[in-house]
Amino acid sequence: MGQVSEASEPLRAPERLNDSHHLDAFASGAPTLDAWLKRKAHANQVSGASRTYVLCRGTAVVGFYALAAGSIQHEHLPRKLKQNMPDPIPVIVLGRLAIDATEQGHGLGRAMLRDALLRITAAADEVGIAAVLVHALNDRARDFYLSCGFSEIAIDPMTLIARIADIKAALGGN
Repeated sequence: MGQVSEASEPLRAPERLNDSHHLDAFASGAPTLDAWLKRKAHANQVSGASRTYVLCRGTAVVGFYALAAGSIQHEHLPRKLKQNMPDPIPVIVLGRLAIDATEQGHGLGRAMLRDALLRITAAADEVGIAAVLVHALNDRARDFYLSCGFSEIAIDPMTLIARIADIKAALGGN
């Protein structure tokens, strides 16, 4: 029997990036995201600046997202988001999310977003997190996040936010 290529291997559940993952072939079509994964993700993980989760076939990364802690000032938010909240409001920043071009169009972006939101809501049960903030790279990414329940904020139409309470409701209370 011949050797099984990574392309034919099943997808593994998202897991935290580690040294066994192969990043070199990852190409999402967004050079800035590809470069960040290959050049910055490991260093940011080691320093504690962010956590990167990867979707793999074998050890080849075919998708990823990164999470970091952050905050946003009241002045940038609608009343619904700032009511009864400290200033600034604690958020998790979904800093990056990309799928390899060979895997796009099969719902993996939504699946990775769901995985990220499940991790974030679990963390929100333990520490104070009021919302998830994303900075969309382009109009296509902005439209994706809008279709997933995020809302634009006044300071920048490419910056979107979703309340943890709304995310939990959309996920069925998880």
